Amino acid sequence: MPREPSLVTLRELARCFQAFESYSAAHIRTLGLTPPQFDIVATLGNTPGMSFKELGEKTLITKGTLTGVVDRLEARGIVRRVDSNADRRSTRVELTDAGAALFDEVFPGVVARTKQVFDILGESERLTLEGGLRRLRETFESFPKTGSEAGK
Repeated sequence: MPREPSLVTLRELARCFQAFESYSAAHIRTLGLTPPQFDIVATLGNTPGMSFKELGEKTLITKGTLTGVVDRLEARGIVRRVDSNADRRSTRVELTDAGAALFDEVFPGVVARTKQVFDILGESERLTLEGGLRRLRETFESFPKTGSEAGK
């Protein structure tokens, strides 16, 4: 039976993400952070803070895990919870001064480390890859999020 081409592509996409996660996580742990903690610090960096909903949408952290990760960062003095002025039911998460200093210290190094890998590809190959990934994302976003068979 021939292999379904889309499954081969999906498998390679998953393997690429896993390789990136492994490469990234090893470095992030040397900074004293877990990957989810770094994800929150990096997402909040250079912002006035975000609601839990916004933070969940902009990170790779599931809603069930987000509260615990924020709790641990708050205990370390890296983030704080602030009641929202706009919506009393909502809480914002923002970096403390120590969290902003941590972001300023670690973020450039993480970006530089990732850049080393992308630089191996060269600009043309990187732009082709970027375009293909953008097209794939847009295609997924254009399909209904339900179990509908509309895409067939």
